[in-house]
Amino acid sequence: MAESEKITINLGPVDLGQIDLLVDQGFYSNRTDFIRISIRNQLQTHQAEVKHYSNERFFVMGVLEFSRERLEELSEAGKILDIKLIGALVVADDVTIELARQTFGKVKLFGILKAPPEVKPFIQSLIKI
Repeated sequence: MAESEKITINLGPVDLGQIDLLVDQGFYSNRTDFIRISIRNQLQTHQAEVKHYSNERFFVMGVLEFSRERLEELSEAGKILDIKLIGALVVADDVTIELARQTFGKVKLFGILKAPPEVKPFIQSLIKI
């Protein structure tokens, strides 16, 4: 079994009684099984909302550099960058405009931007001051 974290919840007697009834009737092997399955069902229901918040967020003072390899990893993971930066944003020379469009989301930059000529205007269009 993967690592797990123990949690404690408080339930009212009616809710707990209904869970115990479902366990007794064989729908679940025990209370923990019921709770675990219920949580997974809720996470599945809200999968779109969770994905929406799966951005890579950065708040940096200094230099933030992105290689083509790092941006490809983010793209493959379906993540979008949300950057707040005081300093310099440096994008590797081998990053394509397509890769930049797939990975850069929100950019708030107080400083300088170094990026390939075809990528720089796109990132500049994202910059909010």
